[in-house]
Amino acid sequence: MDRTVPSSGNEEINLYLRTYYSLLRSTREVQIKTLIEAHKRMRSALHIAADEPYPDMAAFIYAILRMPSCLGQVRLVIMGQSKKVFAQHGYPDVESWEHVSAPGRRRRSFFNGKDTLAVYIASRSDIDDIVPILTAYQIERRKLHQILSKPATIKLLQEIKQKSQGIPIGNDLHVLARQTNIPIEDLDRLRQIWREKTADKLLEYAQTEQEIAIRSLAGSLADYKRATRRWWLNVEQSLPNVTFEDRPVYFVSSNTHSLPNLLSGYALHREAELESFIKSTGSEELQREYYDILQRNVPSSRENFLYYVLKKYETANPEAVKERIAWEEARGIYRVPSEHAFDIEVQIVELNKVCVDTMDGRLHQPGIERLAQSNALIVNIDYPLGMAAYQVLTEIARNIDEIRGIYIMGKAATLNGRIGDVMIPSVVHDEHSLNTYLFDNCFSADDVAPWLVYGTVMDNQKAITVPGTFLQNEQYMSVFYKEGYTDMEMEAGPYLSSIYEMVRPKRHPYNELVDLHNAPFPIGILHYASDTPFSKGKNLGSQNLSYFGMDPTYATMVAILRAILNKEIQTLEHNHDSEPSRFSETAN
Repeated sequence: MDRTVPSSGNEEINLYLRTYYSLLRSTREVQIKTLIEAHKRMRSALHIAADEPYPDMAAFIYAILRMPSCLGQVRLVIMGQSKKVFAQHGYPDVESWEHVSAPGRRRRSFFNGKDTLAVYIASRSDIDDIVPILTAYQIERRKLHQILSKPATIKLLQEIKQKSQGIPIGNDLHVLARQTNIPIEDLDRLRQIWREKTADKLLEYAQTEQEIAIRSLAGSLADYKRATRRWWLNVEQSLPNVTFEDRPVYFVSSNTHSLPNLLSGYALHREAELESFIKSTGSEELQREYYDILQRNVPSSRENFLYYVLKKYETANPEAVKERIAWEEARGIYRVPSEHAFDIEVQIVELNKVCVDTMDGRLHQPGIERLAQSNALIVNIDYPLGMAAYQVLTEIARNIDEIRGIYIMGKAATLNGRIGDVMIPSVVHDEHSLNTYLFDNCFSADDVAPWLVYGTVMDNQKAITVPGTFLQNEQYMSVFYKEGYTDMEMEAGPYLSSIYEMVRPKRHPYNELVDLHNAPFPIGILHYASDTPFSKGKNLGSQNLSYFGMDPTYATMVAILRAILNKEIQTLEHNHDSEPSRFSETAN
């Protein structure tokens, strides 16, 4: 068949990659400022005003949401794969430092309280994410210092700090926007993120300059594999009563909330408490939405809404988390946080312990009572970034008995849809291996559409796995768009490379057309759109999906769990029908 594989051939992006990988080979720290010119020449779709004198607030907000809040104090970022690697390079006690996290990225990170941030990385994809984020931040940090350092602006920020709890409001907000030429909507986004620290943060930017350096402590493939092995050993040791070697596994890559919420039904069980919480502390918008759902004035899902409120309820009532975990474990759902390695939580589900009576009703289907006879497990991981997906799935496959299905749910950028749409690819071009994978996606639009309220489902799509979020520009995207690749994400290609090695007796190829249509187990990939990069600057740094962002998340997870349960029910029925009857055995 004719292979119409796009070739981006974008020299500016390739030059940027070569530049920072060359610099990171140094045993000394590398100044981020040495990468600024290469970053600007790339003309990233997420940093469209990098070379302009005015701040690109979408890129700046995107960056600060994906690094810990201590970033403003950081002078040096060190990256390593394990505690041992940090110790070997002169940092023996990083895990005794303050544990810090970022809203938009899951990485185990530790801050020494002064000027150094230690970050655990799982693969080279983390480098392709961290370095452009820090460079974008450095560029915009310089601009903000220049704009905010004017005496009149500093005086205004000091007044805001004294009289409005550090949050720009009313006329002060308008004056600040006028003095800085920063749009009010961008300042509003900043105060939503920083809250009462807004004035302090802006004063810090105004009164101090900041130059960040970065150092990679180790980067061999063996280091990454050792870190992945330690990660899975932690899972096995945390659940000694679960034997992975002789039980079939359904592998899921998603998030930490949707699968256990649907299977456990805890939020539905606690609806009265959640309703009380909405009335007493919820916003008017939440109260109105809940009322409209109950009155069927809007098509929103009551269940999805309760799952959304549960997270807010647990933030306000941390003691409630222990009760939910106990409820989940009573139904065979176990959580294993990552320790001493990269930050990927694992959830193990014993299907024979799941309570059919309390699970979300959307999962019910004929024969579901047979699950009590199952010995199968669901292994759900908090979806990793880029090449870590290949390493994680490969490690799991080496340590279990049988894979009965692989199901991937992830975020993606769409070149022809809207935020909240769901895309179902049957072709994936992987920029890591340069392979184009063809496969039977076990999902169609009909599997997702009944559960999706606000978006559109598009199946038979073509996806491209990109190396990093900032490592795209309009020219790069246009090349793929012309070939019909409209679904841009970061994990599908590495997962498919791992699947190839699970069904073939050799390592995955390079720059080939790869046919996986005859895989011995179902492969399901669902992407929900979180970015529209052809809309200038429109990304999750400039928008917030809020409650409605849960609609595609739960629609895709309902489809995944229904597929798993249906597959397991059919397997159990087949095994039952294949067993010889007692009468036949007696007669023989």
